[in-house]
Amino acid sequence: MFEKWYHKMEPCGPSLQLLSETHDGPPELTQTRGRYKSKLHGATDYFVGLTVEQKCELAERELTEMKDEIQRIKEDSEQTLQNLEAVIEEADVWWTDVKKAISDFEKDIISTISSQKGSIIASEKLLRYMEEKNRQRDLLREKLRLKNYLLKDYKKKLQQQLRQKEQMGETLREVRLQQLQVRNAQYQEKIDEKNQELLQLKLTSGKTVQVLNFYKRKLQDALVTSTSLMKDISQSKELLGKIEREAALVEEQRAEAESVNWQLRKQLSDYCVPPVLSYVQKKMAVTDLENSLKAWERKVAVAEMSLQSYRRAWNQVKMSGNQH
Repeated sequence: MFEKWYHKMEPCGPSLQLLSETHDGPPELTQTRGRYKSKLHGATDYFVGLTVEQKCELAERELTEMKDEIQRIKEDSEQTLQNLEAVIEEADVWWTDVKKAISDFEKDIISTISSQKGSIIASEKLLRYMEEKNRQRDLLREKLRLKNYLLKDYKKKLQQQLRQKEQMGETLREVRLQQLQVRNAQYQEKIDEKNQELLQLKLTSGKTVQVLNFYKRKLQDALVTSTSLMKDISQSKELLGKIEREAALVEEQRAEAESVNWQLRKQLSDYCVPPVLSYVQKKMAVTDLENSLKAWERKVAVAEMSLQSYRRAWNQVKMSGNQH
């Protein structure tokens, strides 16, 4: 504590006086005659202590400084607390505006985007919404800037009037001076608040521009995807037409094969026993025709299976096209 107090004092201040007083304390240090004369040579090595009064004075000064420091810290803490409360209140107001903006955006834009036939309308509506928000923020920012400019101008006028009155030798009353100081502090707080609001609006405007660019990129990707899907649908339609033509051709071949088969069966039922050689020849012809019939039946079965697979593929293509 003494060391701390010592460093605070001036080089020629009370500290030297205190030290000189301490050197005048014990009698054996001041005596220079007789048997105490030999102790004078060791006076520089002797530890000089503080008296009780000096210690009490140092303790009182340290206590006073500590109380002042505590009071200053308390005032700073109260000011910081007030600033934080103001920031929290501003954040609550800002969050309320954000939630309202989100609700309006979901109501006006998201509901339109979620509909099946509103992609173009939604994109146009989104662009109008963003442009309207940016315009409102620009108007509010310009309004706040003008208000800030007027407040600063008014502050300059008040300061100029005050300087003029001081130059003319006019003395203001203490109450009037306090009112002006309070009003000046209020205007300064309002200016700071408006500057903070202006800064917040600039940040919000930047975020809005970023969101708008993001949705523009998303819209561009959706248009590219839509073009690709239309191309796929066109190719699928061409493939379906080809499959239908092949199915019609297979159906015609199957009808012809059934007609031939029916005629052969009719001839077989009306057939009378021919001679042996003719019978053998006819039997061989029938065997060939039956083999041909089986081959055609297999072809028809394969064609029907192909037709079914093509129809399933076409149904899947239509389902995927409806989903997109």
